[in-house]
Amino acid sequence: MALAALPDSVNARKLHKRLKRQVGQAIADYGMIADGDRLMVCISGGKDSHTLLDLLIELRGRAPVDFDLVAVNMDQKQPDFPGHVLPDYFRERGVEWHVIEQDTYSTVTRVVPEGKTMCGLCSRLRRGALYSWAAGNGITKIALGHHRDDIVETFFLNLFHGGRLKAMPPKLRSDDGRNVLIRPLAYCSERDIEKYARLRDFPIIPCNLCGEQENLQRQNIKAMLADWERAQPGRTETIFSALQNVAPSQLADRSLFDFLALDQGDAAPGGNEHADEVIPIRWFDHADTRRA
Repeated sequence: MALAALPDSVNARKLHKRLKRQVGQAIADYGMIADGDRLMVCISGGKDSHTLLDLLIELRGRAPVDFDLVAVNMDQKQPDFPGHVLPDYFRERGVEWHVIEQDTYSTVTRVVPEGKTMCGLCSRLRRGALYSWAAGNGITKIALGHHRDDIVETFFLNLFHGGRLKAMPPKLRSDDGRNVLIRPLAYCSERDIEKYARLRDFPIIPCNLCGEQENLQRQNIKAMLADWERAQPGRTETIFSALQNVAPSQLADRSLFDFLALDQGDAAPGGNEHADEVIPIRWFDHADTRRA
């Protein structure tokens, strides 16, 4: 299962360089990886997690800090799941790896009524198994393959259906307090990841648990954003930029801004709109090649 080399073309080189730069910039901007970290890279077998692992392996060879990678897949016992594909691939890449075997498929199909969305329960069960394994195996950070489009889609899902201004942060501590999650692909577009995955010919394993659930709200949001992007290219990037430039005083959340203090002139005029600028470590072109 030899991994395809990138074509020797200008476009392929530009794509590779852009993704490396974006991943390195996200890691630096949010302090995702520190010296001595042991990263669990969650590999579903899809294009996003494959791209994440591929770029982290490459960046590790020239990173300004030492860190370890463990590729972890969860075998949920779906019918016809090709259990040999990912272990064979991990061996070829020379990375430490582990497969968690847990029959969440039977649980989800038993509990969720036919025709209802399975993704919510499936993701909770999967998340619990991954978190538990991480806590027991010296993992300091859990790397997930969510990209910029996922983050923007989640923002609109919460906006339209949850009544909250909330998305997927590039870095956060899990609700149970045991794990720090990072999303190094936060600056990368899904379109670029799709192109890169095709060029590298990763061993993609589709998720067949939910089949083609056409009415998933996320699919509706994705279609809406695609229409917007066709009408005005760059709109998704602009929306993501807005998530990075929040002005609490211009919203209506009393827990983020003291509106009552405005009468006494105590509240800051602009809230926290202008954070101090920090020049991050440049991960993407560091000269150290200790692990090349």
